[in-house]
Amino acid sequence: MNNPIPARLAALRAAMQQHGVAAVLIPSADPHLSEYLPEHWQARAWLSGFTGSAGTLIVSREHAGLWTDSRYFSQAEQQLAGSGVTLMKLRVPHMPEHLEWLQQHMHEGDVLAVTGDSLALTTQRQIERRLAEHGATLRTDLDLPGEIWPDRPALPLAPVVAHDPAYATTPRADKFARLRKAMHKLGATHHLLSSLDDIAWLTNLRGSDVECNPVFLAHLLVQADSRATLSVNRAKLSDALVAALAADGIGIADYASITSTLHELGATDRLLLDSGRVVSSIAAAIAPAVQRIEAANPSTAFKAIKSAAELDHIREVMRRDGAALVRGFRRLEQRLAAGMTMTELDVDTLLYEERSTQPGYVGESFATIAGYQANGALPHYRATPESHSTLQTKGLLLIDSGGQYLGGTTDITRVLALGETTPEQRRDATLVMKGMIALSRARFPKGASGPQLDALARAPLWASGMDYGHGTGHGVGYFLNVHEGPQSIRPPVAGGALVALEPGMISSIEPGLYKPGRHGIRHENLAVVVEAEQTEFGEFHAFETLTLCPFDRRALEPSLLNPEERAWLDDYHASVRAALSPLLDDADLEWLNRHCAPL
Repeated sequence: MNNPIPARLAALRAAMQQHGVAAVLIPSADPHLSEYLPEHWQARAWLSGFTGSAGTLIVSREHAGLWTDSRYFSQAEQQLAGSGVTLMKLRVPHMPEHLEWLQQHMHEGDVLAVTGDSLALTTQRQIERRLAEHGATLRTDLDLPGEIWPDRPALPLAPVVAHDPAYATTPRADKFARLRKAMHKLGATHHLLSSLDDIAWLTNLRGSDVECNPVFLAHLLVQADSRATLSVNRAKLSDALVAALAADGIGIADYASITSTLHELGATDRLLLDSGRVVSSIAAAIAPAVQRIEAANPSTAFKAIKSAAELDHIREVMRRDGAALVRGFRRLEQRLAAGMTMTELDVDTLLYEERSTQPGYVGESFATIAGYQANGALPHYRATPESHSTLQTKGLLLIDSGGQYLGGTTDITRVLALGETTPEQRRDATLVMKGMIALSRARFPKGASGPQLDALARAPLWASGMDYGHGTGHGVGYFLNVHEGPQSIRPPVAGGALVALEPGMISSIEPGLYKPGRHGIRHENLAVVVEAEQTEFGEFHAFETLTLCPFDRRALEPSLLNPEERAWLDDYHASVRAALSPLLDDADLEWLNRHCAPL
Protein backbone atom coordinates (compact mmCIF):
# COMPACT_ATOMS: atom_id res chain seq x y z
CA MET A 1 0.00 0.00 0.00
CA ASN A 2 1.41 3.40 -1.01
CA ASN A 3 2.09 5.87 1.77
CA PRO A 4 -0.26 8.87 1.25
CA ILE A 5 1.80 11.25 3.39
CA PRO A 6 4.32 12.44 0.74
CA ALA A 7 1.47 13.47 -1.58
CA ARG A 8 -0.28 15.34 1.25
CA LEU A 9 2.94 17.16 2.12
CA ALA A 10 3.40 18.10 -1.54
CA ALA A 11 -0.15 19.51 -1.65
CA LEU A 12 0.52 21.49 1.53
CA ARG A 13 3.74 22.93 0.10
CA ALA A 14 1.86 23.96 -3.04
CA ALA A 15 -0.68 25.80 -0.89
CA MET A 16 2.18 27.40 1.06
CA GLN A 17 3.73 28.68 -2.15
CA GLN A 18 0.39 30.06 -3.32
CA HIS A 19 -0.02 32.06 -0.10
CA GLY A 20 3.62 33.11 0.24
CA VAL A 21 4.17 31.07 3.38
CA ALA A 22 7.63 29.79 4.32
CA ALA A 23 6.53 27.28 6.95
CA VAL A 24 3.40 25.85 8.55
CA LEU A 25 3.10 24.75 12.17
CA ILE A 26 0.41 22.14 12.87
CA PRO A 27 -0.06 21.49 16.61
CA SER A 28 -2.11 18.76 18.27
CA ALA A 29 -4.97 21.06 19.22
CA ASP A 30 -8.54 22.15 18.59
CA PRO A 31 -10.46 25.34 19.46
CA HIS A 32 -10.66 24.08 23.06
CA LEU A 33 -6.99 23.10 23.35
CA SER A 34 -8.02 19.59 24.27
CA GLU A 35 -5.57 16.74 24.82
CA TYR A 36 -7.69 14.31 22.80
CA LEU A 37 -9.22 15.69 19.63
CA PRO A 38 -12.31 15.10 17.52
CA GLU A 39 -11.28 13.76 14.10
CA HIS A 40 -12.12 17.11 12.48
CA TRP A 41 -9.06 18.67 14.12
CA GLN A 42 -6.59 15.81 13.74
CA ALA A 43 -4.72 17.57 10.93
CA ARG A 44 -1.33 16.79 12.42
CA ALA A 45 -2.07 13.05 12.32
CA TRP A 46 -3.52 13.29 8.79
CA LEU A 47 -0.48 15.15 7.46
CA SER A 48 2.22 13.11 9.22
CA GLY A 49 0.79 9.64 9.81
CA PHE A 50 1.77 9.86 13.50
CA THR A 51 -1.27 9.09 15.67
CA GLY A 52 0.10 9.74 19.17
CA SER A 53 -1.81 12.24 21.29
CA ALA A 54 1.13 14.64 21.71
CA GLY A 55 3.14 16.09 18.84
CA THR A 56 3.83 19.18 16.74
CA LEU A 57 4.44 19.12 12.99
CA ILE A 58 6.37 21.82 11.15
CA VAL A 59 6.52 21.79 7.36
CA SER A 60 8.80 24.17 5.48
CA ARG A 61 9.79 24.23 1.84
CA GLU A 62 12.64 21.78 2.42
CA HIS A 63 11.90 20.06 5.73
CA ALA A 64 9.10 18.35 7.62
CA GLY A 65 9.66 17.54 11.29
CA LEU A 66 7.50 15.94 13.97
CA TRP A 67 8.33 16.87 17.55
CA THR A 68 7.18 14.50 20.30
CA ASP A 69 8.40 13.25 23.67
CA SER A 70 9.99 10.01 24.82
CA ARG A 71 6.64 8.27 25.38
CA TYR A 72 6.19 8.15 21.62
CA PHE A 73 9.71 7.81 20.16
CA SER A 74 9.32 4.17 19.09
CA GLN A 75 5.79 4.68 17.79
CA ALA A 76 6.80 7.77 15.83
CA GLU A 77 9.80 6.05 14.27
CA GLN A 78 7.53 3.30 12.97
CA GLN A 79 4.72 5.54 11.76
CA LEU A 80 6.96 8.17 10.13
CA ALA A 81 9.05 5.66 8.16
CA GLY A 82 8.87 6.50 4.44
CA SER A 83 6.67 9.55 5.01
CA GLY A 84 9.20 12.30 4.42
CA VAL A 85 8.69 13.49 7.99
CA THR A 86 11.67 13.45 10.35
CA LEU A 87 11.29 12.57 14.04
CA MET A 88 12.55 15.44 16.19
CA LYS A 89 12.92 14.19 19.75
CA LEU A 90 11.83 16.54 22.51
CA ARG A 91 14.03 17.05 25.56
CA VAL A 92 17.00 15.27 24.01
CA PRO A 93 20.48 16.89 24.14
CA HIS A 94 21.50 18.77 20.98
CA MET A 95 18.01 18.44 19.46
CA PRO A 96 16.29 21.84 19.10
CA GLU A 97 12.76 22.34 20.41
CA HIS A 98 10.30 23.27 17.68
CA LEU A 99 10.31 26.98 18.53
CA GLU A 100 14.11 26.97 18.60
CA TRP A 101 14.11 25.28 15.19
CA LEU A 102 11.83 28.01 13.84
CA GLN A 103 14.17 30.67 15.16
CA GLN A 104 17.06 29.00 13.37
CA HIS A 105 15.26 28.61 10.03
CA MET A 106 12.91 31.61 9.72
CA HIS A 107 14.48 34.71 8.15
CA GLU A 108 13.69 38.32 7.31
CA GLY A 109 10.35 38.55 5.52
CA ASP A 110 9.39 34.90 6.06
CA VAL A 111 5.83 34.05 7.07
CA LEU A 112 4.83 31.24 9.42
CA ALA A 113 1.22 30.05 9.22
CA VAL A 114 -0.67 28.48 12.12
CA THR A 115 -4.42 27.94 12.08
CA GLY A 116 -5.82 30.37 14.64
CA ASP A 117 -8.39 27.91 15.98
CA SER A 118 -5.62 25.55 17.16
CA LEU A 119 -3.21 28.01 18.77
CA ALA A 120 -3.36 29.17 22.39
CA LEU A 121 -3.20 32.91 22.87
CA THR A 122 -0.11 32.55 25.08
CA THR A 123 1.63 30.44 22.44
CA GLN A 124 0.76 32.95 19.72
CA ARG A 125 2.47 35.70 21.69
CA GLN A 126 5.52 33.52 22.34
CA ILE A 127 5.89 32.65 18.65
CA GLU A 128 5.44 36.26 17.54
CA ARG A 129 8.19 37.43 19.90
CA ARG A 130 10.62 34.82 18.63
CA LEU A 131 9.85 35.44 14.97
CA ALA A 132 10.16 39.20 15.39
CA GLU A 133 13.78 38.75 16.48
CA HIS A 134 14.51 37.54 12.94
CA GLY A 135 12.16 39.80 11.02
CA ALA A 136 9.64 37.02 10.36
CA THR A 137 5.88 37.22 10.95
CA LEU A 138 3.00 34.96 11.99
CA ARG A 139 -0.32 34.51 10.18
CA THR A 140 -3.21 32.87 12.02
CA ASP A 141 -5.92 33.55 9.44
CA LEU A 142 -4.95 30.67 7.13
CA ASP A 143 -6.06 27.07 7.51
CA LEU A 144 -3.73 25.50 4.97
CA PRO A 145 -4.26 21.90 6.15
CA GLY A 146 -8.00 22.48 5.79
CA GLU A 147 -7.56 23.75 2.22
CA ILE A 148 -6.00 20.45 1.07
CA TRP A 149 -8.02 18.00 3.21
CA PRO A 150 -10.74 16.82 0.80
CA ASP A 151 -12.48 14.31 3.07
CA ARG A 152 -12.07 16.15 6.37
CA PRO A 153 -14.42 14.62 8.99
CA ALA A 154 -17.41 16.70 10.01
CA LEU A 155 -17.90 18.02 13.52
CA PRO A 156 -19.36 15.40 15.89
CA LEU A 157 -23.11 15.41 16.51
CA ALA A 158 -23.43 13.25 19.64
CA PRO A 159 -26.22 14.32 22.04
CA VAL A 160 -25.58 16.36 25.18
CA VAL A 161 -27.24 15.01 28.32
CA ALA A 162 -27.58 16.00 31.96
CA HIS A 163 -25.29 14.30 34.44
CA ASP A 164 -27.61 12.23 36.65
CA PRO A 165 -28.33 14.45 39.71
CA ALA A 166 -27.80 11.43 41.98
CA TYR A 167 -24.14 11.53 40.93
CA ALA A 168 -23.65 15.21 40.04
CA THR A 169 -24.15 15.97 43.78
CA THR A 170 -23.84 19.79 43.39
CA PRO A 171 -26.49 21.73 41.42
CA ARG A 172 -25.11 23.81 38.56
CA ALA A 173 -26.73 26.92 40.10
CA ASP A 174 -24.44 26.49 43.11
CA LYS A 175 -21.40 26.05 40.87
CA PHE A 176 -22.21 29.19 38.89
CA ALA A 177 -22.75 31.13 42.12
CA ARG A 178 -19.32 30.08 43.32
CA LEU A 179 -17.80 31.03 39.97
CA ARG A 180 -19.43 34.47 40.05
CA LYS A 181 -17.95 35.10 43.50
CA ALA A 182 -14.50 34.41 42.01
CA MET A 183 -15.30 36.70 39.07
CA HIS A 184 -16.36 39.47 41.46
CA LYS A 185 -13.13 39.09 43.40
CA LEU A 186 -11.16 39.52 40.16
CA GLY A 187 -13.28 42.45 39.04
CA ALA A 188 -14.71 40.69 35.97
CA THR A 189 -18.10 41.43 34.41
CA HIS A 190 -17.79 38.49 31.99
CA HIS A 191 -15.87 35.21 31.87
CA LEU A 192 -15.04 33.23 28.72
CA LEU A 193 -14.51 29.48 28.95
CA SER A 194 -13.48 27.27 26.03
CA SER A 195 -12.03 24.27 27.91
CA LEU A 196 -14.52 21.45 27.53
CA ASP A 197 -14.11 19.81 30.93
CA ASP A 198 -14.62 23.14 32.71
CA ILE A 199 -17.83 23.70 30.75
CA ALA A 200 -19.12 20.17 31.37
CA TRP A 201 -18.36 20.44 35.10
CA LEU A 202 -19.99 23.84 35.52
CA THR A 203 -23.15 22.96 33.61
CA ASN A 204 -23.50 19.39 34.94
CA LEU A 205 -23.77 18.25 31.33
CA ARG A 206 -21.96 15.43 29.57
CA GLY A 207 -21.43 14.40 25.95
CA SER A 208 -19.31 12.15 23.75
CA ASP A 209 -17.75 14.43 21.15
CA VAL A 210 -14.25 13.34 22.17
CA GLU A 211 -13.34 9.65 22.31
CA CYS A 212 -13.34 8.34 25.90
CA ASN A 213 -13.93 11.83 27.37
CA PRO A 214 -17.57 12.65 28.28
CA VAL A 215 -17.43 16.24 27.02
CA PHE A 216 -19.06 18.18 24.18
CA LEU A 217 -17.98 20.98 21.86
CA ALA A 218 -19.04 24.32 23.31
CA HIS A 219 -17.94 27.74 24.52
CA LEU A 220 -19.42 29.46 27.55
CA LEU A 221 -19.69 33.17 28.32
CA VAL A 222 -20.69 33.82 31.93
CA GLN A 223 -21.89 37.23 33.07
CA ALA A 224 -21.48 38.56 36.57
CA ASP A 225 -25.26 38.78 36.91
CA SER A 226 -27.45 35.68 36.61
CA ARG A 227 -27.00 35.15 32.88
CA ALA A 228 -24.73 32.94 30.77
CA THR A 229 -24.58 31.89 27.12
CA LEU A 230 -23.68 28.36 26.06
CA SER A 231 -22.50 28.28 22.44
CA VAL A 232 -23.27 24.74 21.29
CA ASN A 233 -25.00 22.97 18.41
CA ARG A 234 -28.66 23.28 19.45
CA ALA A 235 -29.53 20.00 17.73
CA LYS A 236 -27.56 18.14 20.40
CA LEU A 237 -29.87 19.29 23.21
CA SER A 238 -33.39 18.16 23.93
CA ASP A 239 -36.12 20.74 24.44
CA ALA A 240 -36.40 19.68 28.08
CA LEU A 241 -32.68 20.23 28.63
CA VAL A 242 -32.80 23.67 26.98
CA ALA A 243 -35.68 24.59 29.30
CA ALA A 244 -33.79 23.34 32.36
CA LEU A 245 -30.74 25.40 31.40
CA ALA A 246 -32.92 28.47 30.82
CA ALA A 247 -34.33 28.09 34.32
CA ASP A 248 -30.76 28.49 35.59
CA GLY A 249 -30.16 31.57 33.42
CA ILE A 250 -28.22 29.77 30.68
CA GLY A 251 -29.22 30.66 27.14
CA ILE A 252 -28.25 28.72 24.01
CA ALA A 253 -26.44 30.19 21.00
CA ASP A 254 -24.94 28.54 17.92
CA TYR A 255 -21.53 26.93 18.41
CA ALA A 256 -19.89 29.21 15.84
CA SER A 257 -21.47 32.36 17.27
CA ILE A 258 -18.98 32.79 20.13
CA THR A 259 -16.91 35.27 18.12
CA SER A 260 -19.89 37.49 17.35
CA THR A 261 -21.01 37.27 21.00
CA LEU A 262 -17.59 38.44 22.16
CA HIS A 263 -17.53 41.18 19.54
CA GLU A 264 -20.59 42.73 21.20
CA LEU A 265 -18.71 43.43 24.44
CA GLY A 266 -17.92 47.08 25.04
CA ALA A 267 -15.52 49.42 26.78
CA THR A 268 -17.24 49.07 30.17
CA ASP A 269 -16.90 45.27 30.16
CA ARG A 270 -14.08 43.45 31.90
CA LEU A 271 -13.51 39.96 30.48
CA LEU A 272 -11.83 37.19 32.47
CA LEU A 273 -10.09 34.59 30.31
CA ASP A 274 -7.33 32.03 30.65
CA SER A 275 -4.88 32.90 27.85
CA GLY A 276 -3.46 29.39 27.97
CA ARG A 277 -6.89 27.85 27.34
CA VAL A 278 -8.36 30.23 24.76
CA VAL A 279 -7.30 30.11 21.11
CA SER A 280 -6.02 32.97 19.00
CA SER A 281 -8.97 33.10 16.59
CA ILE A 282 -11.48 33.55 19.42
CA ALA A 283 -9.38 36.06 21.32
CA ALA A 284 -9.11 38.09 18.10
CA ALA A 285 -12.88 38.68 18.23
CA ILE A 286 -12.58 40.62 21.50
CA ALA A 287 -12.74 44.36 20.83
CA PRO A 288 -9.55 46.24 21.83
CA ALA A 289 -11.62 48.46 24.13
CA VAL A 290 -12.62 45.53 26.33
CA GLN A 291 -10.48 45.25 29.45
CA ARG A 292 -8.96 41.78 29.70
CA ILE A 293 -8.28 40.04 32.99
CA GLU A 294 -5.99 37.12 32.24
CA ALA A 295 -5.98 34.45 34.93
CA ALA A 296 -6.62 30.73 35.32
CA ASN A 297 -10.22 29.59 35.01
CA PRO A 298 -11.49 29.45 38.63
CA SER A 299 -13.48 26.31 37.77
CA THR A 300 -10.26 24.41 37.03
CA ALA A 301 -9.27 24.64 40.68
CA PHE A 302 -12.84 24.08 41.89
CA LYS A 303 -13.37 20.79 40.05
CA ALA A 304 -9.95 19.47 41.03
CA ILE A 305 -11.06 19.21 44.66
CA LYS A 306 -13.68 16.49 44.90
CA SER A 307 -16.48 16.88 47.43
CA ALA A 308 -17.15 14.33 50.15
CA ALA A 309 -20.20 13.15 48.21
CA GLU A 310 -18.19 12.74 45.02
CA LEU A 311 -15.51 10.80 46.86
CA ASP A 312 -18.14 8.44 48.26
CA HIS A 313 -19.28 7.68 44.71
CA ILE A 314 -15.68 7.30 43.54
CA ARG A 315 -14.88 4.79 46.29
CA GLU A 316 -17.86 2.68 45.24
CA VAL A 317 -16.81 2.94 41.58
CA MET A 318 -13.35 1.70 42.58
CA ARG A 319 -14.91 -1.38 44.19
CA ARG A 320 -16.95 -2.14 41.08
CA ASP A 321 -14.03 -1.46 38.75
CA GLY A 322 -11.70 -3.62 40.84
CA ALA A 323 -14.16 -6.52 40.84
CA ALA A 324 -14.47 -6.27 37.05
CA LEU A 325 -10.69 -6.39 36.69
CA VAL A 326 -10.41 -9.41 38.96
CA ARG A 327 -12.91 -11.26 36.79
CA GLY A 328 -11.12 -10.19 33.63
CA PHE A 329 -7.65 -11.13 34.86
CA ARG A 330 -8.92 -14.48 36.16
CA ARG A 331 -10.55 -15.29 32.82
CA LEU A 332 -7.34 -14.33 31.01
CA GLU A 333 -5.27 -16.68 33.17
CA GLN A 334 -7.82 -19.47 32.76
CA ARG A 335 -7.81 -19.21 28.98
CA LEU A 336 -4.05 -19.15 28.72
CA ALA A 337 -3.78 -22.16 31.05
CA ALA A 338 -6.25 -24.02 28.83
CA GLY A 339 -4.06 -23.42 25.80
CA MET A 340 -6.40 -20.95 24.11
CA THR A 341 -4.85 -18.44 21.71
CA MET A 342 -5.03 -14.97 23.27
CA THR A 343 -3.71 -11.69 21.87
CA GLU A 344 -3.31 -8.20 23.24
CA LEU A 345 -6.56 -7.31 21.50
CA ASP A 346 -8.41 -9.98 23.48
CA VAL A 347 -7.31 -8.30 26.73
CA ASP A 348 -9.13 -5.13 25.72
CA THR A 349 -12.25 -7.14 24.89
CA LEU A 350 -12.18 -9.05 28.19
CA LEU A 351 -11.91 -5.92 30.30
CA TYR A 352 -14.67 -4.18 28.37
CA GLU A 353 -16.98 -7.17 28.81
CA GLU A 354 -16.47 -7.20 32.56
CA ARG A 355 -16.62 -3.43 33.11
CA SER A 356 -19.76 -3.05 31.00
CA THR A 357 -21.72 -5.24 33.45
CA GLN A 358 -21.06 -2.82 36.31
CA PRO A 359 -23.74 -0.32 37.40
CA GLY A 360 -23.24 3.18 36.03
CA TYR A 361 -20.64 2.14 33.45
CA VAL A 362 -20.53 4.46 30.42
CA GLY A 363 -17.36 3.50 28.53
CA GLU A 364 -13.57 3.47 28.56
CA SER A 365 -11.71 6.46 30.00
CA PHE A 366 -8.96 5.95 27.39
CA ALA A 367 -7.93 3.33 24.88
CA THR A 368 -6.64 0.27 26.73
CA ILE A 369 -2.90 -0.30 26.61
CA ALA A 370 -2.13 -4.03 26.66
CA GLY A 371 1.58 -4.45 25.91
CA TYR A 372 3.15 -7.90 26.06
CA GLN A 373 6.89 -8.17 26.68
CA ALA A 374 8.70 -5.65 24.41
CA ASN A 375 5.44 -3.86 23.59
CA GLY A 376 5.15 -2.94 27.26
CA ALA A 377 8.24 -0.77 26.79
CA LEU A 378 6.14 1.62 24.65
CA PRO A 379 4.39 3.79 27.28
CA HIS A 380 1.47 4.67 24.98
CA TYR A 381 1.38 1.46 22.97
CA ARG A 382 -1.91 0.49 21.36
CA ALA A 383 -2.48 -2.91 19.77
CA THR A 384 -4.27 -2.84 16.41
CA PRO A 385 -5.68 -5.60 14.19
CA GLU A 386 -2.73 -4.96 11.86
CA SER A 387 -0.06 -5.00 14.57
CA HIS A 388 -0.31 -6.88 17.85
CA SER A 389 1.31 -9.71 19.79
CA THR A 390 0.03 -13.13 20.79
CA LEU A 391 0.34 -13.88 24.50
CA GLN A 392 2.39 -16.78 25.78
CA THR A 393 2.63 -18.42 29.20
CA LYS A 394 5.83 -16.57 30.07
CA GLY A 395 7.00 -13.03 30.60
CA LEU A 396 5.16 -9.85 31.50
CA LEU A 397 1.95 -8.22 30.24
CA LEU A 398 1.44 -4.53 31.05
CA ILE A 399 -2.25 -3.50 31.15
CA ASP A 400 -3.17 0.18 31.52
CA SER A 401 -6.93 0.70 31.37
CA GLY A 402 -9.76 2.71 32.82
CA GLY A 403 -13.49 3.24 32.86
CA GLN A 404 -15.93 6.11 32.79
CA TYR A 405 -18.76 5.66 35.30
CA LEU A 406 -21.55 8.04 36.29
CA GLY A 407 -19.88 8.13 39.71
CA GLY A 408 -16.27 8.61 38.68
CA THR A 409 -13.36 7.93 36.36
CA THR A 410 -10.80 5.15 36.84
CA ASP A 411 -7.24 4.67 35.59
CA ILE A 412 -5.15 1.67 36.65
CA THR A 413 -2.04 -0.17 35.47
CA ARG A 414 -1.06 -3.68 36.47
CA VAL A 415 1.81 -5.86 35.28
CA LEU A 416 0.86 -9.54 35.09
CA ALA A 417 3.33 -12.41 35.10
CA LEU A 418 1.90 -14.83 32.54
CA GLY A 419 4.37 -17.54 33.48
CA GLU A 420 8.12 -17.75 33.96
CA THR A 421 9.82 -14.38 34.40
CA THR A 422 13.49 -13.41 34.40
CA PRO A 423 15.43 -12.08 37.42
CA GLU A 424 15.84 -8.80 35.53
CA GLN A 425 12.10 -8.47 35.02
CA ARG A 426 11.35 -9.17 38.67
CA ARG A 427 14.05 -6.79 39.86
CA ASP A 428 12.78 -4.00 37.60
CA ALA A 429 9.16 -4.54 38.65
CA THR A 430 10.18 -4.44 42.30
CA LEU A 431 12.24 -1.26 41.98
CA VAL A 432 9.25 0.46 40.38
CA MET A 433 7.05 -0.91 43.17
CA LYS A 434 9.42 0.50 45.80
CA GLY A 435 8.98 3.94 44.24
CA MET A 436 5.21 3.57 44.15
CA ILE A 437 5.10 2.56 47.80
CA ALA A 438 7.38 5.45 48.82
CA LEU A 439 5.10 8.02 47.22
CA SER A 440 1.91 6.32 48.39
CA ARG A 441 3.18 6.40 51.99
CA ALA A 442 4.38 10.00 51.82
CA ARG A 443 3.48 12.60 54.42
CA PHE A 444 4.00 16.16 53.27
CA PRO A 445 3.33 19.67 54.62
CA LYS A 446 0.35 21.69 53.52
CA GLY A 447 1.31 23.65 50.41
CA ALA A 448 3.65 21.00 49.01
CA SER A 449 3.35 20.41 45.27
CA GLY A 450 3.73 17.42 42.98
CA PRO A 451 7.16 18.43 41.66
CA GLN A 452 8.42 18.47 45.24
CA LEU A 453 7.29 14.84 45.74
CA ASP A 454 8.18 13.38 42.36
CA ALA A 455 11.67 12.26 43.38
CA LEU A 456 10.23 9.91 46.02
CA ALA A 457 8.96 7.63 43.25
CA ARG A 458 12.19 7.80 41.25
CA ALA A 459 14.76 7.37 44.02
CA PRO A 460 14.86 3.52 43.96
CA LEU A 461 15.41 3.60 40.19
CA TRP A 462 17.97 6.39 40.40
CA ALA A 463 19.93 4.32 42.92
CA SER A 464 20.31 1.70 40.16
CA GLY A 465 21.11 4.22 37.43
CA MET A 466 17.65 4.11 35.82
CA ASP A 467 14.73 6.49 35.28
CA TYR A 468 11.56 6.99 33.24
CA GLY A 469 10.61 9.77 30.85
CA HIS A 470 7.06 10.62 31.88
CA GLY A 471 5.40 12.28 34.84
CA THR A 472 4.59 10.29 37.95
CA GLY A 473 1.03 11.51 38.43
CA HIS A 474 -1.81 13.45 36.83
CA GLY A 475 -5.12 14.71 38.13
CA VAL A 476 -8.26 12.74 37.28
CA GLY A 477 -11.76 14.10 36.66
CA TYR A 478 -15.09 13.10 38.17
CA PHE A 479 -16.82 11.36 35.25
CA LEU A 480 -14.72 13.71 33.15
CA ASN A 481 -11.30 13.71 31.49
CA VAL A 482 -8.91 11.06 32.74
CA HIS A 483 -6.15 13.70 32.61
CA GLU A 484 -7.07 16.80 34.60
CA GLY A 485 -5.22 19.73 36.11
CA PRO A 486 -4.09 21.89 37.64
CA GLN A 487 -2.05 19.55 39.86
CA SER A 488 0.51 17.04 38.63
CA ILE A 489 3.39 15.00 40.00
CA ARG A 490 6.39 15.36 37.73
CA PRO A 491 9.97 16.66 37.76
CA PRO A 492 10.32 20.41 38.33
CA VAL A 493 10.33 22.58 35.21
CA ALA A 494 12.07 25.94 35.15
CA GLY A 495 9.40 28.60 35.46
CA GLY A 496 6.66 26.02 35.94
CA ALA A 497 3.86 26.69 38.39
CA LEU A 498 3.94 24.81 41.68
CA VAL A 499 0.32 23.85 42.37
CA ALA A 500 -0.26 22.75 45.96
CA LEU A 501 -1.72 19.29 46.51
CA GLU A 502 -4.90 19.98 48.45
CA PRO A 503 -7.27 17.60 50.24
CA GLY A 504 -9.83 16.27 47.79
CA MET A 505 -7.48 16.29 44.80
CA ILE A 506 -7.15 12.94 43.04
CA SER A 507 -3.89 11.99 41.38
CA SER A 508 -2.47 8.94 39.73
CA ILE A 509 0.71 7.47 41.19
CA GLU A 510 2.39 5.68 38.30
CA PRO A 511 6.17 5.28 38.21
CA GLY A 512 7.54 3.13 35.41
CA LEU A 513 10.61 1.70 33.71
CA TYR A 514 10.99 0.92 30.01
CA LYS A 515 13.67 -1.14 28.28
CA PRO A 516 13.10 -1.02 24.51
CA GLY A 517 13.02 -4.43 22.91
CA ARG A 518 12.74 -6.18 26.28
CA HIS A 519 9.95 -5.16 28.65
CA GLY A 520 8.13 -2.29 30.31
CA ILE A 521 6.95 -1.86 33.89
CA ARG A 522 4.36 0.55 35.24
CA HIS A 523 2.38 0.26 38.46
CA GLU A 524 -0.50 2.69 38.85
CA ASN A 525 -3.11 3.50 41.48
CA LEU A 526 -5.29 6.55 41.95
CA ALA A 527 -5.06 8.29 45.32
CA VAL A 528 -6.77 11.25 46.95
CA VAL A 529 -5.01 13.82 49.09
CA VAL A 530 -6.29 13.76 52.68
CA GLU A 531 -5.52 15.62 55.88
CA ALA A 532 -3.05 13.62 57.97
CA GLU A 533 -2.11 15.41 61.16
CA GLN A 534 -1.43 18.74 62.84
CA THR A 535 1.94 19.10 64.55
CA GLU A 536 3.97 21.91 66.03
CA PHE A 537 5.41 22.34 62.51
CA GLY A 538 2.03 22.79 60.86
CA GLU A 539 -0.57 20.81 58.96
CA PHE A 540 0.46 17.67 57.10
CA HIS A 541 -1.25 15.79 54.28
CA ALA A 542 -1.08 12.24 52.95
CA PHE A 543 -2.51 10.04 50.19
CA GLU A 544 -5.45 7.67 50.56
CA THR A 545 -5.21 4.98 47.89
CA LEU A 546 -8.51 4.64 46.02
CA THR A 547 -7.77 1.95 43.43
CA LEU A 548 -8.70 -1.57 44.53
CA CYS A 549 -7.06 -4.41 42.61
CA PRO A 550 -4.24 -6.81 43.52
CA PHE A 551 -0.73 -6.41 42.20
CA ASP A 552 0.71 -9.58 40.71
CA ARG A 553 3.29 -10.56 43.29
CA ARG A 554 4.67 -13.20 40.90
CA ALA A 555 6.20 -10.32 38.95
CA LEU A 556 8.07 -9.10 42.05
CA GLU A 557 11.21 -10.10 43.95
CA PRO A 558 10.05 -9.83 47.59
CA SER A 559 13.61 -10.01 48.97
CA LEU A 560 14.22 -6.51 47.56
CA LEU A 561 11.40 -5.03 49.68
CA ASN A 562 12.22 -3.81 53.17
CA PRO A 563 9.88 -4.59 56.11
CA GLU A 564 7.96 -1.31 55.78
CA GLU A 565 7.41 -1.87 52.07
CA ARG A 566 6.27 -5.45 52.61
CA ALA A 567 3.88 -4.27 55.32
CA TRP A 568 2.41 -1.61 53.00
CA LEU A 569 1.84 -4.16 50.24
CA ASP A 570 0.29 -6.68 52.63
CA ASP A 571 -1.96 -3.99 54.14
CA TYR A 572 -3.03 -2.83 50.68
CA HIS A 573 -3.91 -6.36 49.63
CA ALA A 574 -5.85 -6.91 52.84
CA SER A 575 -7.93 -3.80 52.10
CA VAL A 576 -8.48 -4.97 48.51
CA ARG A 577 -9.67 -8.37 49.70
CA ALA A 578 -12.03 -6.84 52.25
CA ALA A 579 -13.52 -4.40 49.71
CA LEU A 580 -13.92 -6.78 46.77
CA SER A 581 -14.83 -10.09 48.45
CA PRO A 582 -18.55 -9.22 48.78
CA LEU A 583 -18.73 -8.62 45.02
CA LEU A 584 -17.09 -11.91 43.98
CA ASP A 585 -17.74 -15.62 44.38
CA ASP A 586 -16.47 -19.06 43.36
CA ALA A 587 -13.39 -19.00 41.10
CA ASP A 588 -13.17 -15.22 41.10
CA LEU A 589 -13.16 -15.06 44.89
CA GLU A 590 -10.54 -17.82 45.06
CA TRP A 591 -8.36 -15.87 42.59
CA LEU A 592 -8.71 -12.72 44.72
CA ASN A 593 -7.78 -14.51 47.94
CA ARG A 594 -4.76 -16.13 46.32
CA HIS A 595 -3.44 -12.85 44.92
CA CYS A 596 -4.12 -10.94 48.16
CA ALA A 597 -2.35 -13.40 50.45
CA PRO A 598 0.45 -11.88 52.54
CA LEU A 599 3.96 -12.01 51.11
